[in-house]
Amino acid sequence: MSLDRRLFLQRTLWTWAGLSAGITGSARAETPTKGGTLVLAQYPEPPTLTSALTTAGPTQSISAKLFDGLLRYGPDLAPQPGLATHWDVSADYLSITFKLRPGVRWHDGTPFTSDDVAFSLLQVWRRYHSRGRSTFANVVAVDTPDPLTAVLRLSKPAPYILSAMMSVESQVIPKHRYAGTDILNNPLNSAPIGTGPFRFKSWTRGSNIVLERNPDYWDPGKPHLDQIVFRIMPEPDGVVAALETGSVHLAAAGTIPQSAVTQLGHEPSLTLITRGTDFSVGLNAFEFNLDRPFFRDVRVRQAIAHMIDRDFIVKNILFGYGVAAQAPIPPQMTGFSTDQVPHYPHDPRRAEALLDAAGFQRGADGVRLSFTHDALPSSGFTQTAQFIRASLARIGVKMEIRSTDYGEFVNRVYTQRDFDTTLYGATAGPDPAIGTQRFYWSNNFQPGVAFSNGAHYRNTEVDRLLETAQIETDVVKRRALYDRFQVIAQTDLPRIPIVSASLFLLSSRRVRDAVTSFDGFYGNFADTTIAAA
Repeated sequence: MSLDRRLFLQRTLWTWAGLSAGITGSARAETPTKGGTLVLAQYPEPPTLTSALTTAGPTQSISAKLFDGLLRYGPDLAPQPGLATHWDVSADYLSITFKLRPGVRWHDGTPFTSDDVAFSLLQVWRRYHSRGRSTFANVVAVDTPDPLTAVLRLSKPAPYILSAMMSVESQVIPKHRYAGTDILNNPLNSAPIGTGPFRFKSWTRGSNIVLERNPDYWDPGKPHLDQIVFRIMPEPDGVVAALETGSVHLAAAGTIPQSAVTQLGHEPSLTLITRGTDFSVGLNAFEFNLDRPFFRDVRVRQAIAHMIDRDFIVKNILFGYGVAAQAPIPPQMTGFSTDQVPHYPHDPRRAEALLDAAGFQRGADGVRLSFTHDALPSSGFTQTAQFIRASLARIGVKMEIRSTDYGEFVNRVYTQRDFDTTLYGATAGPDPAIGTQRFYWSNNFQPGVAFSNGAHYRNTEVDRLLETAQIETDVVKRRALYDRFQVIAQTDLPRIPIVSASLFLLSSRRVRDAVTSFDGFYGNFADTTIAAA
């Protein structure tokens, strides 16, 4: 079922009660294995462990084990109970009522209440979370008539909100630990107190992050594991060896060389899990800092776009684990994607003609233009940046790649804004208002907010289209608004969509139920087990 049809035509899915907290996967007759330590390869090292403040993937994969969301999601994106057991959307779409699960406690023993929900939404998600800033833009108040009831009041409809209540997307944090503090610099961001199945134990920088079983978890008998250890492993070849020897049990895309994925999937001791959902569909993009004078001329941006050979990247860098992307919304999001946008095929002659027309002639050294480039620190992005650098050199454009760690990358691009161009990947779903709007909406230019409108793109018509689509409840009209937005965005080209990479997970066959929910690797691992070696 498509996301738009579910959101707008099947509102009955949004009034859900009396379901178990289990999500997907068949029930197993055997008793789950108890105990054991699960070891995961982790890279880059996360900047923080609290995803209420960031959409950074390295943070989300860890943080989701420490916090539960108000809702969880089945494989078709149907909402299921989490910290909320019941919910209801009013007929006019202007209020959403959540009934919270009784008996839930924060890891410090304090009861979880509706005050935590109200504080997190109004003071954190809408201010510091790049996706939350647009997702909850129309929420004007959160009523808390009792400790177990939270009522979101909206100025305009925002039906996609119920697709955004998972832990990694809208993470409730403890008000009693954050209220009155400097939220962005609160020490708990690196040593969280959550409600999830695992508790934070330690973080040895550059080495590992250790989580331990929460003995007071609200779901009796879970989690099954004693510990989860995230090993910081910057060398992809080292991850391959660790998977083969069994010293690492799980590794996700980004930690493994793309060239080794298929081979490892055929190892008798390993399983290759490929999983794509509307939430996890990502888009890798080359983005310009439009505050730089030389990138304000769209012909320069178009010239660079014509030098990016997407098919080469898919075949030789992603080794087929991905598809070329020509528009802001990836092709896998069939309810919203369109091919009817300006295209920029690989064309060096056209690129040179555009630079000539923009006044960038070759100098005595053959160079027309020089700039620095910051790529998200991972092997795939580094290799893609190196390929683009070599391509641009053919037309007299010199691109210098700077190497940074993850924290420095985020700080340089989104806080200091000390960059010319950047290359990164980010999720585009489960709805364009949640995943895509943040990069193009002028109101989402906010220094300090990671993975937001880093280009500083401003177009009043784009703003109007995005804001209208946010509240439009007619499926056909909403689709038309996003189609028009994508045409303008690809004409202005503040960022160049390149590829949508496939997500995958390599798992030891000793591990069971690593993926049991819609959020996949970003699930809470409450059901995960590991058999003895």
